Amino acid sequence: MLAQEPKPTGRSRTDALTRFSTFVRERFSLDEDKDDEAGVIDSISRGIEFKGVNLWTLIFAIFIASIGLNVNSTAVIIGAMLISPLMGPIMGIGMGVGINDLDMIKRALKNLGIAVFISLLTSTVYFLISPLHIAQSELLARTSPTVWDAFIAFLGGLAGIVAGSRREKVTNVIPGVAIATALMPPLCTAGYGIATLNVYYFAGAFYLFLINSVCISLATVLIVRFLGYHQKEYATPEIERRVRHTIWIAVVVVLVPSTYLAYQIVRKTLFEQTAKRFVTNECNFQYRQVVNYAARYNPKSPVLELTLVGEPLPPDSINALRAKMPPYGLGDAQLVVKQGSFKDAEIDVDALKSTIADQVIQYSQSAIARKDRTIDSLQRYIESSQTEQLPVAELRNELKTLMPDVQTFTASRSLVMNATSTKPDTVLLVYAKFSRRHTAAERNRIQRWLQSRTKSKRIKLIAE
Repeated sequence: MLAQEPKPTGRSRTDALTRFSTFVRERFSLDEDKDDEAGVIDSISRGIEFKGVNLWTLIFAIFIASIGLNVNSTAVIIGAMLISPLMGPIMGIGMGVGINDLDMIKRALKNLGIAVFISLLTSTVYFLISPLHIAQSELLARTSPTVWDAFIAFLGGLAGIVAGSRREKVTNVIPGVAIATALMPPLCTAGYGIATLNVYYFAGAFYLFLINSVCISLATVLIVRFLGYHQKEYATPEIERRVRHTIWIAVVVVLVPSTYLAYQIVRKTLFEQTAKRFVTNECNFQYRQVVNYAARYNPKSPVLELTLVGEPLPPDSINALRAKMPPYGLGDAQLVVKQGSFKDAEIDVDALKSTIADQVIQYSQSAIARKDRTIDSLQRYIESSQTEQLPVAELRNELKTLMPDVQTFTASRSLVMNATSTKPDTVLLVYAKFSRRHTAAERNRIQRWLQSRTKSKRIKLIAE
């Protein structure tokens, strides 16, 4: 009998778990290549100050970012983010909170305030003197912050402080963090809001900057605490409690409004997608056309507006259309149908042009495809006719042996077009004149001979 393998004991399972946990710790450990604590703190501390080179670099970056937003150039905006020194005081705040250094926190807050003031002043001056005043898409994108911006800034801050705490600095991380967190464009957008007296633009953009700053600082605090940096003692427990409360207030101020905005954006997107599916599936009418639709989301009363041309849609049909909305999740939406002639209907002319153009293109493509198929068939017929010439004289002589009373004979391949099809077919057309009338059996005999002799499946025999 074969010996049974011993079952794993509790000790062996414990050893396996220990080896696995050791493997995981080694893989995710941040102790390897860890820079000296004092060196990391000193490096971040030097980046806090905004004077001399840092201040001039900030002003130049602000001008570059403002121009990029003004002309809607993504490449220019990215370039401005790469040379911006705004990360310094923000990470300084996080480092100060992480090691309980109140002096570093105050110095970082002071320099960040200076940087923000200079940024807003510079961008406001630029947009006041710029001849371009239209808000482009790159600028508008910085006016509606959401919780996803907070996640991006937090993850970017984690990557930035982890890379900054290494002995061998990872040179490609900090530029990537600067691009991902986008500190510069929101400040420039806020300056645009001041220059144009648009409170909505200013509030949205400045709130986005606030989200990015708080989340980067929070990420720095967490990594500094995780790495076990030595913490200083606050002068009094009251100061420590005040700092802790300030941090929590900042986090709540950032996360709660941005989470609500993100929730509304998700609901708006879902409403627009559902409305599009409803229009595609249910709004196919005879003798009338939906030339445009608008899905306007409002938390209290969303609206789906249809613009139709053609024969007016009867009220009962409109009511039937409303009855189909609840299964699509549009039960709370108001259906507005605008219809009538071109003269009295409010019609989106651009949408109508686009719809007509699409239909013309589809019809043209279909017509061209049919013509191409016909040309190909004709071409194949011509080629087959040229390569497969029928030996009419030989056929006549052979038929004369079979039917001596034949007087006239001819045969040719002819093209036949069906009234309900665009694909032509070929048939062997045979005409023969005899001196007497043949029986049906004789005609069948002639047809079978022609099929065997010419290898043709379809034959049309005309006999006189």
